[in-house]
Amino acid sequence: MELTKKKNLQIEGKHGKPVLTDLIFREDDKPKQVILFCHGYKGFKDWGAWEKMGEYFAREGFFFLKFNFSHNGITPDDPLEFRDIEAFGDNNYIKELDDLQSIIDWILLPDFEHAVQLDVANLNVIGHSRGGGIATIKASEDKRITRLVTLSSVSDFASRFPEEKELEKWREKGVSYIVNTRTGQKLPHHFQFYTNFQENEERLDISRAAKELEIPHLIVHGSNDTSVPISDSGQLFEWSPFPDLLLVESADHVYGLSHPWEQEEFPKEFQYVLERTVKFLKKDKEQLKAEMK
Repeated sequence: MELTKKKNLQIEGKHGKPVLTDLIFREDDKPKQVILFCHGYKGFKDWGAWEKMGEYFAREGFFFLKFNFSHNGITPDDPLEFRDIEAFGDNNYIKELDDLQSIIDWILLPDFEHAVQLDVANLNVIGHSRGGGIATIKASEDKRITRLVTLSSVSDFASRFPEEKELEKWREKGVSYIVNTRTGQKLPHHFQFYTNFQENEERLDISRAAKELEIPHLIVHGSNDTSVPISDSGQLFEWSPFPDLLLVESADHVYGLSHPWEQEEFPKEFQYVLERTVKFLKKDKEQLKAEMK
């Protein structure tokens, strides 16, 4: 049976910009476990092999959803490039948490178009890099989430802000810039990003959120990750009450993937991650928790 795909659906968010969303599933009217995928910093739903990843999960019997955070700089008109750099500058962690909440609320509506395809008792969230931190916080807040998978996840947001002189310089100018190495673009961060974090520091404490998790948590990290230290996943493992740690030998931050991804097969590191993730998600929740105590 062919896969059904719904591309670039515009879901209404809470912050004036749509949450661009894709669905991938087999239209067989059988209830399926749901996977929601959260991209990372400078990421987007159509990066690299995320589409092929969605196809893989759909063929394994899941209902897969990936989306762009509303202020990630990608527009509906061009889903592959950062065209709205002002939106990128206005992004913050709270907006990303709200976007994920909007997606969860939308897909679980009783009149959701594909409700017959969903096993709403199995709502899984996968987050990559910064998206792993967002997914962890949301999983601690929303009890409808039943399993969590973090890929190359950060374990702390506070340490990623500049200190002292650089912070003061940012405050004075109101904006700082980071170069997107793929495109050469200078992408802005408005100072509201920092003030919004300060105003919500307790909620945005990933360690607090991880310790409050009541669900199985698969923690995946590559041994050669130069973007997020493997120690971040080590901390998540220490904090999570029901953790399963998967360290991938020789894997980088994206498990051998790149953008664009035009090959039919995945790198062996990423194939391994996908196979282990499917095994984790298909296992009985209570059995998983019992194994992880």
